[in-house]
Amino acid sequence: QLQLVEYGGGLVQPGGSLRLSCAASGHTSDGYTSGWFRQAPGKEREGVSCISRANSVPYYADSVKGGFTISRNNAKNTLYLQMGSLRPEDSGVYYCAVVANVCHRDYVDYWGQGTQVTVSS
Repeated sequence: QLQLVEYGGGLVQPGGSLRLSCAASGHTSDGYTSGWFRQAPGKEREGVSCISRANSVPYYADSVKGGFTISRNNAKNTLYLQMGSLRPEDSGVYYCAVVANVCHRDYVDYWGQGTQVTVSS
């Protein structure tokens, strides 16, 4: 079993920045791909960004390319998402996840509990 806990959500003004963290515990010695998903009210949960344990070229959804950066510290079993140039449409609940190599909700093995991000003036 793997447990994921997100930190860092909150309220930010448009154009601002926010950094999310996700701490993993449990069977963290296994190689796995991690990622961030988000869900806005009335919308499906979408993959925002994913990165493999080997830190190979990460995946980004088109809507966040150039504004978000994903990274991970394997020694600390922690995943990060640096979000910049935030827009109101970036608002939603952000989930940390472990995925089976495809950054899509149908391929998620473990979910965190989620953290709310609200972009508003």
